[in-house]
Amino acid sequence: MKNIAVFAGGNSSEYEVSIKSGNNIFDQVDETRYNKYLVILKGRDWHVQIGDEAYPVDKNDFSFTRNGEKIMFDFAYITIHGNPGENGLLQGYLDMMGVPYGGCNVLASALTFDKHTCNTYLKSFGVNVANSVMLTRGMEYDVNEIIGEVGLPCFVKPNAEGSSFGVTKVKEAGQLEEALKTAFALCREVLVETFIDGTELTCGVVKAGDLDFAMPIAEVIPKKEFFDFEAKYDPKMSDEIIPARVSPELTHRIKTLSSMIYDILRCDGIIRVDYIVRGDEIFMLEVNTTPGMTSNSFVPKMVRAMGGTLRDVLTKIIESKLNG
Repeated sequence: MKNIAVFAGGNSSEYEVSIKSGNNIFDQVDETRYNKYLVILKGRDWHVQIGDEAYPVDKNDFSFTRNGEKIMFDFAYITIHGNPGENGLLQGYLDMMGVPYGGCNVLASALTFDKHTCNTYLKSFGVNVANSVMLTRGMEYDVNEIIGEVGLPCFVKPNAEGSSFGVTKVKEAGQLEEALKTAFALCREVLVETFIDGTELTCGVVKAGDLDFAMPIAEVIPKKEFFDFEAKYDPKMSDEIIPARVSPELTHRIKTLSSMIYDILRCDGIIRVDYIVRGDEIFMLEVNTTPGMTSNSFVPKMVRAMGGTLRDVLTKIIESKLNG
C-alpha cells in the first residue's frame, strides 16, 4: 500500500486550526487503501505523530524511520493554513522531492495567498472585486486619502494571512490607525478594503480525475459584526445555510464563476471561493486554496449536503495524482 502523509501545523497563527483540519483529513483517508501518517510541521521541526510517539522526518528524502524501518512517502495532503502550506513553499519542497500532493501548485498557492495580487490578477479577467488600497509597513500614508478612496465603513486586513486573523471593520476615521496597527503586527502588507453590505456566500470547487464540480453554495450569517476567526470556527457564532437561500439563476452564476476562477488560477484539488452579493452584483472576496477541513468547516459540510463523503473525494484526489 502507498504511504500517505497528511501535513498539519505550520508557522502561522492558524496552527491550532490546521491541527484540527489535519486530524479530520487523516481520519477520512481510507486506511483500507493506504498507510496514512500525520506529519506535524512547525519551523524546522517536522515529525510523524503516532500516538504519543514522534518520529523525525528526514527532509533529505521525505521519509522517517520507525523500529529500524525506513518509510518513504508516496503522496502528501497539505492541511496547513498559512505559511508554509498555503503560500507555495511546502509545495515547492514536494516538487523538488518528486512527491505528488493534493492541492494547488506553487504558482496558484503563492498567487492566491497574496490577496492584493490575486484580486488584481482576477480583475483583469473581469472578476468583480471590492475596491482596495494596499499599504506596506513603514510607508507614509494619509488616513483621509485612504478613506476618500475606499469609504466608510471599510475592512482592514493583513494581505497574506488566513482565517480572518487581524481583520477589523472600521466604522469611523478615528479607528483606522489602531486597525492598521493590529494588521501590521501580523503582516508587512495590509489591505484597506471597501465594505460591501450584502449576503456572504461561499462555494467549494473540486477537480480531480473524473470529479469536476462546484459544491452547494453556503450562506453565512455571522452573529458578530462580520465573519471573523471566532465566527468561522465556533459553531455558536454563525449560522450557515447549505444550500444558500438564493435564486437558481444566482446559484448558477456563482458556481460558474467559481469554476472559472479555479481554471484561471490553474488550481488543483479542492478550493473554496468567498463572495459578497449585493443585489445582482457578485463581488469575489478571497480564494482559499487550503480551505478549513475541520468537521465544522464549509467544505466537509458542502460534501455532506451533496450526499457525498469526504473519504470518497479524498480517494479520487489521491488516486488522480498517484496515477497521473
